Amino acid sequence: MEEEKKMKKPLALNVIAGAKHKGFGAGSIDLNNVSPVIIDQGEAYIDIGAMHAKSKVEKMIRFSPDKETVPNGRQCWIVWVAVDRDEEGSFYGGMAACEMLIDTEAKRGWKILADHVNRMDAAMKRRVLLDGLGDEEKKALRELLQSHNAEWWERTPEEIKAELM
Repeated sequence: MEEEKKMKKPLALNVIAGAKHKGFGAGSIDLNNVSPVIIDQGEAYIDIGAMHAKSKVEKMIRFSPDKETVPNGRQCWIVWVAVDRDEEGSFYGGMAACEMLIDTEAKRGWKILADHVNRMDAAMKRRVLLDGLGDEEKKALRELLQSHNAEWWERTPEEIKAELM
């Protein structure tokens, strides 16, 4: 029994959760059907910490809205993925990508917080905004979504799948 308690839950898209989001602003927007996917150097993974700007790549980084302050930053992305549900079941319903530059060594980064908030909102409204993502990033995101839940991927509208091809 002790070992079961110590085992961490694997990260998963936070969908149709039993527990509701109770943080700041709870009740004004429902964050239970949107999850952040980080794409860093061709690898895509779910990192719920990004909901509060505490993802693995954002930790210990001092962000600036001035891109010039991060000349050696590597490009990373947060993709807000919204899951929708209809009579057939859940599917990927909206997604929006936000760019960041991260210089881990200098502990500096660049991002536009307002853009991240607006794009999260767009994903929640079931829009698809993947401008800026290259072929490698789209492939990593597509493979993550397919492997995370193949049934959701199958039910995802073809227009959304086409954006990731």
